Amino acid sequence: MATPLWRTIPQPLALQVLVVVVGLALVVAELWWFLGRHGAGVEASEGEQGVQEITIAVDGGYSPSQIRVKVGRPVILRFHRTDPSGCVAQVIFPDFQRTLDLPLGATTSIELLPSRPGPYPFHCGMNMVRGSLEAE
Repeated sequence: MATPLWRTIPQPLALQVLVVVVGLALVVAELWWFLGRHGAGVEASEGEQGVQEITIAVDGGYSPSQIRVKVGRPVILRFHRTDPSGCVAQVIFPDFQRTLDLPLGATTSIELLPSRPGPYPFHCGMNMVRGSLEAE
């Protein structure tokens, strides 16, 4: 019988527990980073005739990514894209069934009307970069 090419080296129980705890902490941190809320959000400013407006920088993410708006009033979102990544070349608003292409180095606008209170999420074409309108 041939000897195996590898062998199991027993590790101390304390090291095994430490590896499991660190692994779980990293999983929780990753879930918080991608799915958690980060801050209370920025309130959109009110312009002419009660239209709410805000400019969102698109550079590795949306900044600001949480935007507070008032229900029943039109909102104009201006996206200024400086990130050359193809992932952020488009922003999708599932609740409004709208999509907006974001050309590199340009500012592109979309007008939305939040009709109910609550969150209206938006995301990039790959659903990796996310933001939210919080209608109050």
